[in-house]
Amino acid sequence: MVSSNTELAYNSKVEGEVFVTRADAVINWIRTNSMWPMPMGLACCAIELMAVGASRFDIARFGAEVMRFSPRQADCMIVAGTVTYKMASSLRRIYDQMASPKWVIAMGACASTGGMYRSYAVLQGVDRIVPVDVYISGCPPRPEALLDALIMLQAKVKKESSVKNLLTA
Repeated sequence: MVSSNTELAYNSKVEGEVFVTRADAVINWIRTNSMWPMPMGLACCAIELMAVGASRFDIARFGAEVMRFSPRQADCMIVAGTVTYKMASSLRRIYDQMASPKWVIAMGACASTGGMYRSYAVLQGVDRIVPVDVYISGCPPRPEALLDALIMLQAKVKKESSVKNLLTA
C-alpha cells in the first residue's frame, strides 16, 4: 500500500516535463554566464578595471565577478594597459597556461595599438602575441566600456560551436 505522503511528494508537473535543446546552446549558456576574468592590469587602465568590480558598475550582473589571478582557473584575459616587450613574454606564458576555451579583451588604446607610446620598448598592440576577441577604445576607457565589451564577448561565445570543439580536442 502506498502512503498518502508519497503521493503528495510526487509532482507530475516537475518530474514529468522534459526540456529539449541543443548541447551547443546549453554549453554556451553556461560559458557565457560564468566567465572568470584573468586581470592583467599593466597600467592606468587597471584602475578602471578595478572599478568594474565595485557596486556602482557591478560586473557580477554578467557572471564575471570572480576575478581569478591563477591562469588555470580563468577563461577570459583582460589586458588593461601598456604592454612592454619585457612584459610580453610573461603575458604570453600566462595566456598559454589558461585552459581552453579562452578569450582575450584588449582594454584601452595602449593594449590595443600601443597608444601614444611609439617607442622601442612598447608593443604596438597585444594582438601581436595573443589573439584578441574584443577591443576597447579609450585612454583610459570607462568601466561601462568594459561591461559593453563583456556583453559583446558573451554574444560571440553564444554563437560558437562548442560541441564540435569538444569532440576534436
